[in-house]
Amino acid sequence: MTKFFENMMFAPCWYHYIFIVLLMPFSLFYGLVMYLRRVLSVKKDFGIPIISVGNLIVGGAGKTPFVIELASKYDDVTIISRGYGRQSKGLVEVSQKGNILTSVKESGDEAMLMAISLPFASVIVCEDREKAILHAKQNGTKLIILDDGFNRVKIQKFEILLEPLVVKNYLPFPAGAFREFWFMKRYADMCLKEGKDFLREVNYENLSSKMLLVTAIANPHRLDMYLPENIVGKIYLEDHAYFNERELKKLLSEYKAKSILVTEKDEVKMTGFKLPLSKMRLKLDINKDIFIQIDQYLNQYKKDSTL
Repeated sequence: MTKFFENMMFAPCWYHYIFIVLLMPFSLFYGLVMYLRRVLSVKKDFGIPIISVGNLIVGGAGKTPFVIELASKYDDVTIISRGYGRQSKGLVEVSQKGNILTSVKESGDEAMLMAISLPFASVIVCEDREKAILHAKQNGTKLIILDDGFNRVKIQKFEILLEPLVVKNYLPFPAGAFREFWFMKRYADMCLKEGKDFLREVNYENLSSKMLLVTAIANPHRLDMYLPENIVGKIYLEDHAYFNERELKKLLSEYKAKSILVTEKDEVKMTGFKLPLSKMRLKLDINKDIFIQIDQYLNQYKKDSTL
């Protein structure tokens, strides 16, 4: 059933529209509630520059690689994420300036990937983003990046909104994949379109002649255009799901594959597995003008704070 609704949200077929029509009143009500929540909220300034990287749809839109690329440009930066899929609660420090402090099950896959990828940044996961911001300030950070922070409407921040390459269903949840009405993007400081403002660059490691794709990401069909040849099968798990080494070995044997093809987000949950892995490395090529505008925000914030 999860697969059915995922397809309905991202790649609807004719029979999905029956359910879309039935769910549309709930979507309109949900979208209205989210609209009122945004326009009626009072924003709080935490006395530190905060950049939010978010999107309007459920699932992946390139936020994690964008955050990694952005954070790599600055010093004394702390990334704050909710830590989706983690087996912990509350505030957890994943890393301090590249020093890993916890396990992937405590941090969640995306947070661990960011921590591993950024040797000079710090990463915190917490359901309460405001609590995490105050904690990061106490640690002396100079810049905060909120991962998936567009819906944190009570926080004063510079909003970067990532728009996906293709959208087929513009309705809010539950009939569609949007968290708010699609026109709420006007509340962002920057709306960046994939294919125009940033491009995905995919590189590969350890390719084999027969590979089994195994992944636990949202909307996994978006990988199809990047897949190399010699894929003998595709196994899709729920977003953020964890892997069992014994089950993966069994799948290798069933599909007669020579290696398992995984994304970086999947790989961090296979640490210590004795399995032949082929890897997809995703990097974003971001328009340089984007960083110029971000620097302008940071310089203006610094100027305003000294007045």
